Amino acid sequence: MTMFRLRLQRVCGVLLAAALVAVLISPAHSAGQGPSPGVAALGRGINILGYDGVWEGYWNAPFRQENLDAIRKAGFSHVRINFFGFKYMDSDNVLDDAVLQRLDGVIEQVLARKLIPVLDEHDTHLCQRDIAECSVKLKAFWRQIASRYAKKYPALVFEILNEPGGNMTLAEWNALLGACLSIIRETNPTRSVVAAVLNVDELPIDQLALPAGDRNLIVTFHYYAPLQFTHQGAPWSPIFSKIGPLNWGSAEDEAKASADFDKIRLWSEKEQRPIYLGEFGVYESAPADSRVKYLSFMARRAEKFGWAWAYWQFDHDFAAFDGARQRWNREILRAIIPPGR
Repeated sequence: MTMFRLRLQRVCGVLLAAALVAVLISPAHSAGQGPSPGVAALGRGINILGYDGVWEGYWNAPFRQENLDAIRKAGFSHVRINFFGFKYMDSDNVLDDAVLQRLDGVIEQVLARKLIPVLDEHDTHLCQRDIAECSVKLKAFWRQIASRYAKKYPALVFEILNEPGGNMTLAEWNALLGACLSIIRETNPTRSVVAAVLNVDELPIDQLALPAGDRNLIVTFHYYAPLQFTHQGAPWSPIFSKIGPLNWGSAEDEAKASADFDKIRLWSEKEQRPIYLGEFGVYESAPADSRVKYLSFMARRAEKFGWAWAYWQFDHDFAAFDGARQRWNREILRAIIPPGR
């Protein structure tokens, strides 16, 4: 999701990087062996760790290692790891090795739970603003990540960039996407890679440029329409913070969402490309019954079309899980994964 701030919640008990890695890294490496997963294997997922102290060497900050068990038990098949890699680059755009070791550990723990990790480069704030700087950093990021994980963790999925858009034109995104994909394919020729539709209201999926011969690609889009409903009451926005309460669920509301999804579906069927609804969610200020209707509609519609999906997000805001009480928001969980499914 395009966020307007980075928040980091820290707790006491700083762990040394080496100690953290020692705790995280386990024989779970073997869980990563096997073919690169397609969209069917991804199934249902949830976004995690975007705003967490684990990257700075903290743990339980606030995401806990055992939360992965709760995610698996609830019925999710994958997690989308929201990683702000640019933050951990030096002046030469070299990634901090200590942070990369923490990333290794997180991937190991995800695989140990038989969950599929999707590594999402999440630096939307820079990439929507400064295309030139984003281009340099994004290529450097994937050159290092692709090399690090070549022939390792075949179940790991790469997602090139979260929500390209803003000042980035379609032509600029297609060029940058192609360049990063070429970098990845040098060392990871068959790994599953997620490529995003330009994040604008029109959802211009028919103008996404993909190599025709590369069939290990998954196309993603995010859905928060209408923003006035899904973001009502969001305190970081001077506009949306003053909106609400607004409801969702009329025949007109469903028809608009259905039309947007049908546009994606028709392209997918024509091009024979799998689809991943990488984010959808509703901020907590929305009326509870409308929030449940919206989430259930989006999840069921995606599943009807055979798409994978990932809820935004596990904790912080839009939260499906109450970190303080260490329990699921039952209404949200039932909306996206009904009992018995």
